[in-house]
Amino acid sequence: MSSSNITAVKECRGLVLPILIEDHWNVNFRAFLYLLAMIWCFLGVAIISDVFMCSIERITSKTRKIRISDPKDKDGFREIEVKVWNDTVANLSLMALGTSAPEILLSVIETIGNKFEPGELGPATIVGSAAFNLLVITSVCMISIPTGEIRKIKSVNVFGVTSCFNMFAYIWLAIVLLASSKDLVKVWEAVITFTLFPILIGVAFIADKNFFRTKNKIGTPVEIGIELGNEADYPGSSDSTVDIIEISRELGRNKNLSPDEAAKLAAATVAQNQTHTSAWYRINATRSITGGQKLVPQVSKAFANIFLGIQQGGRECVQESRTSLKGETPDDLSDHGNKAVVEFTASSYAVMENEGHVKIGIKRTGCLDITAKVRVETCDGTAESESDYRPIKDTVVFEPNETSKEIQVEIIDDDVWEPDEFFYIKLYLDSDSAENERVVLGKIAINMVTIINDDEPGRLEFSKPSYVVKESLPNALVTVNRINGADGEIMVSWQTSPISATDGTDFVGGSGILTFAHGETSKNIDIPILGKSGKSDLNFQLELSDPTCGAELGRANRTIVTIVSDEEFNSMVSRIANLTKQNLDSLKLESATWGEQFKQAMNVNGGDIENASNTDYGMHFLTFFWKIVFAFVPPPSLCGGWLTFVFSLAMIGVITALISDLASIFGCLIDLNKSITAITLVALGTSMPDTFASRQAALQEKWADNAIGNINGSNAVNVFLGLGLPWFIASVYHYSNGTKFNFQGKTESLAFTVVLYTVFSALTMSLLVLRRLHPVFGKAELGGPNLTKYITACCTFLMWILYLLFSILQISGVITVSI
Repeated sequence: MSSSNITAVKECRGLVLPILIEDHWNVNFRAFLYLLAMIWCFLGVAIISDVFMCSIERITSKTRKIRISDPKDKDGFREIEVKVWNDTVANLSLMALGTSAPEILLSVIETIGNKFEPGELGPATIVGSAAFNLLVITSVCMISIPTGEIRKIKSVNVFGVTSCFNMFAYIWLAIVLLASSKDLVKVWEAVITFTLFPILIGVAFIADKNFFRTKNKIGTPVEIGIELGNEADYPGSSDSTVDIIEISRELGRNKNLSPDEAAKLAAATVAQNQTHTSAWYRINATRSITGGQKLVPQVSKAFANIFLGIQQGGRECVQESRTSLKGETPDDLSDHGNKAVVEFTASSYAVMENEGHVKIGIKRTGCLDITAKVRVETCDGTAESESDYRPIKDTVVFEPNETSKEIQVEIIDDDVWEPDEFFYIKLYLDSDSAENERVVLGKIAINMVTIINDDEPGRLEFSKPSYVVKESLPNALVTVNRINGADGEIMVSWQTSPISATDGTDFVGGSGILTFAHGETSKNIDIPILGKSGKSDLNFQLELSDPTCGAELGRANRTIVTIVSDEEFNSMVSRIANLTKQNLDSLKLESATWGEQFKQAMNVNGGDIENASNTDYGMHFLTFFWKIVFAFVPPPSLCGGWLTFVFSLAMIGVITALISDLASIFGCLIDLNKSITAITLVALGTSMPDTFASRQAALQEKWADNAIGNINGSNAVNVFLGLGLPWFIASVYHYSNGTKFNFQGKTESLAFTVVLYTVFSALTMSLLVLRRLHPVFGKAELGGPNLTKYITACCTFLMWILYLLFSILQISGVITVSI
């Protein structure tokens, strides 16, 4: 830019801004400041929208008690809690308002601030956000699904209704602006636009309840209270209870893991597998971006790989443990010899730092007449790659009839004293490979390697002094650990002795020898459980003796195994589930008091400083002002959330007014049309939290509804409320004053973007239908085979690029289209 342009006076005005006299400032510098301020306000509106969504979650989660007939009860009935709000109605009314409040208020404020004349920023932002939501968010969700997995829309009826209303909403805009009363919006047109909002809710509710069918739909589990709760939706259901117990037991064998960390990992796994609302994902995404309190337990970096292994590659370990609770044996994993089972020979190894390498054994059982391939990869624990060991990322191939393999990891020796450190090696299956359809991972799919500094043969002891097993289990698995050294091959004898249990009736006793190879630190003893007597609290003892090659016995050289009945075992499960429930209850969306709000606002990560990252600190510093200001909003616990609803909505309006001014002045300073600013910067800024929320929902949920199911509904609500409301206000104002609400000069660009979006919307919906129907796409809207997944995602993203390109060219006058 020339010096004459830099020093030239450029007057740009908004509704409130500028506050300072800045017309003589450097234009580039002013534009840069307004851009930064706009981004900062986007963060602010995201945070207050988080508070707004908390109030909506509180309002829509309200329950009431109803009586249902129960002949078994002494009163002839029992009371259950049901939700007052239907989920579909909540999603399309308050939830949609929560996610779209900035765009809707921007349009209303601009119209009122423009003396009831049509503006450019608000309507263009609504259409631009709709394009971004449908095309970009759908694309992101398609490719975010892990390889080999799919996500389908569950509520197909509601999705069909919202999709049709989404299409009709923008077709209706074109009719109003181009055909019905060209360049004018009359009162009756504004009334119809606004009235379509409750009509959408009503039709979607009818579709949700299947009122047009002969049999009406029974209330969904989510609508009914805790007594008829969702499966695996909270601790106490079968799946989550198994997760709690099995993960806790598995992690409890890790000497480096404290009880607190083990509890966090178990709670994090349960929380990840819970069913959440779209509001939950929106709130969690915003807090993750701005360094706020997370809604999922945070685990330390050193043990994060265990959690990832449980959620992804290591999930097979938990699934195998789950089957063992049902009385299944390892043979069931191989489908009675029809599948190959691949796992490590031991769950942990130890190696001296000066040895230079460690050899890890991998075995294959079950089906032996096929080729089996697994991927193996190292992950950091307290030991770091390239500093303590050389990372590996390789594929291990078992040829037909080959039952064992060995991999080698190089250990880096240095002269610096360090405590014992550990890292992980994980097995993965390549789900895209047709050869691996008959290959599964065994229980030991994660191996922990400890780097130690001594060369002792070690001490041998049981992992805990007592074990409790259910009488219906086929085996009692007792772990023997080798600690304080792992040099050389050693052996130790073990023997059972009955206490109150009877050998041959309650269990199969005996004796044997455990052999620890060089570097091996853990072995298991399997004791068959018979449980024929039906008695509870039956005990027998296991004892270690006669270690060889200089090894010693530790203090826990005896352990007691107690066989309990199913009823007592279930009682123990219930106690553990209740403890986990208490941990999960602390991860609540809302704060109960102002004091809690200010405490969370002033602390990074809401007070969880231990797990705060550098990014969390940076974003907390940037958003500290907003967090303190919004902490003054009444907490959702007051007045059923309605006080929070009103105050937060008012604050969204104030910040939206600032964003309107900032965007208008920024566009003015760089000679950018308001409509272009709206469909690019403003649309992206208001839609970015929804992108992160939808991606997280796509990863965690079993269905695609919370990821992409609400997009069409929100886009339609944007039109019916975001344009219907300001149009109604302005048209009534003009009618009462004998004037007309005239769009002349602004119709063409808005109508062009509306028509363009409608075309791309139709193509996207057709693509989603094709994905659901055709097996080449996995017969699902999201995920599926990698090739088709990326092709369809690229198609929708390319449509968004074309939407921006053609819209900008038309608004700029480069191309002319007669509409």
